[in-house]
Amino acid sequence: MKRTVFVSIVGRPNVGKSTLLNRIMGRKVSIVSGKPQTTRGCVRGIYTRGEDQYVFLDTPGLHKARNRLGDYMEAAAESGMQSGDVVLLVADVTRPPSGTEKDVIEYLKKSGTPSVLVLNKTDTASRETVAGTIAAYAALHSFDAVVPVCAKNGAYLNEVTDELSHFLRESEWFYPEDEITDQPMSTYAAELIREKLLRLLDREVPHGIAVSVEEYRADGRTGKTYIRAEIICEKESHKRIIIGSGGEVIKKVGTYTREELEKMTGGPVYIDLWVRVKENWRDSESAVRRLGYDKKNIEE
Repeated sequence: MKRTVFVSIVGRPNVGKSTLLNRIMGRKVSIVSGKPQTTRGCVRGIYTRGEDQYVFLDTPGLHKARNRLGDYMEAAAESGMQSGDVVLLVADVTRPPSGTEKDVIEYLKKSGTPSVLVLNKTDTASRETVAGTIAAYAALHSFDAVVPVCAKNGAYLNEVTDELSHFLRESEWFYPEDEITDQPMSTYAAELIREKLLRLLDREVPHGIAVSVEEYRADGRTGKTYIRAEIICEKESHKRIIIGSGGEVIKKVGTYTREELEKMTGGPVYIDLWVRVKENWRDSESAVRRLGYDKKNIEE
């Protein structure tokens, strides 16, 4: 008997939502970095175990929008939260509930949506801190389950899927057994490039960067893949930083992306990167839409 469940992963920026998803999946489907607001759109991870299929939706970190890009991310996060059979609220176990978590809890109370609270980063907290945070959330809402975890090292993640299994319903699967995400490879490649930029660049630069894959060609006969991508930034000074002295930074971005994609595809990957300045693109509705951040494409 096949069963399925749709799970919305929500929470503040930088609490480990994408790391949690990747650990459950056993491979990367959502990019990660140490910087907040890494995830800009909803990323679907499809985890099939035996007769059960879990469809996870990794959403942008919940935050107050400051520009058109932020408007898109906020809308994507809210839509993603509303589309799940169950909401997986991920929070930092070392911090008490904030206004963001309280807003999610208000939604859960009004909608009656089942919910599992995942308290992440237990490797940085004492038992007393974990117990205190659990008590603080318990005073706000009766979650269907509370699971303290460490997504970074994978501790107790089996308990997360075990708790989610209670919400599986008899249904034909929505995705083939061997499918792990519905992201097109061109989109995944663009996100990988942005991930490498996030990891290599200073804190003031990454939030003003977007990546657009202008050409993606995969030759099934030879196994070769060719990618031409544009890195969009907001200032000439940022462009110089992205390129780096003697092209050092952009070469590293291309190399790291190529190595990761070659492990996935099993064939050679050629990446051609260009950097273009578009001032204040995050506040331009047309630029935001062109780069794929279009609220019209957000699933209701």
